[in-house]
Amino acid sequence: MSPFPWHFLHPRYWLSFIGLALMWLSIFLPAQALVYFGRFASIIMQPILRKKRFIAQRNLERCFPELSLEKRDKLLEKNQHAIGTMLFETALSWWASDARLEKRVTYSGLEHIDAALEKGKGIILLTGHFTSMEMGGRLIMLKHPCYVMFRKMNNLLFNAVMFKARTHHSEGIVLRDDPKSMIRALRKNKIVWYAPDQDLGHKTNLFAKFFNITAASVPATARLAKISGAAVVPFVPRRDSRGHYTITIGKPFENFPSGDDVADAQRVNDWLEQEIRQSPEQYLWLHRRFKTQPDGNHLFYSDKN
Repeated sequence: MSPFPWHFLHPRYWLSFIGLALMWLSIFLPAQALVYFGRFASIIMQPILRKKRFIAQRNLERCFPELSLEKRDKLLEKNQHAIGTMLFETALSWWASDARLEKRVTYSGLEHIDAALEKGKGIILLTGHFTSMEMGGRLIMLKHPCYVMFRKMNNLLFNAVMFKARTHHSEGIVLRDDPKSMIRALRKNKIVWYAPDQDLGHKTNLFAKFFNITAASVPATARLAKISGAAVVPFVPRRDSRGHYTITIGKPFENFPSGDDVADAQRVNDWLEQEIRQSPEQYLWLHRRFKTQPDGNHLFYSDKN
């Protein structure tokens, strides 16, 4: 057993300990109660997440220009509630038992994973940054062990807790900036959980449309599939108003990769957009998805724009 990292007892982490304790206690609440607590948490967090709320509002304005202001405001509020709920379901994904979670999930399309594994080339389990992504990963692993991607968090205490939880429930950890470890896992016919829908800034110069907006896009999905021969199998986690989850697994992408990085990135973006439109309130709109533009203009999220 590794020694306790005593530096976490520094006062800077005391509020984080309180937050983690409340998250842990929340796992004993009924499913419906967690939904209500999520709505309450979203109200409490509004002053803290004011900048994030502005980012989400700007994203919704640009991605859903066909909606009236009233409908976009309602969508924004639902999204904030979903983010509040995300805190509590993340706690469930870290600490709840398998037996408890099995009662709260319905699967569709598991046969696509089974069929892809039979080919022996591994699976890139493609998803996006939905508010229930942490829970979605845990629920997938109730059926199939997976390697999971991990990116270091700024809060080192939360980082340590998340790393330990993901390590405990997964087959292994793949660091986002270490593609070689991902390739090694795929070549062993393993499943790697992967969400590429983030703007990595200067790290990419590939652009494709996302909701008809130019967006910096990661070409890694196609490149990893080409190198490893792995199937790209899409999946989407969704929660309903009762706190029940549906895990939808689609057919593997056909004729992918195509050899054209831009076309392949566009295909990933188009798939994700199609899924988001089915439940837009459950996507993580607070991410600055369009911050990097090909002309170097960084004013997308400026309050003057």
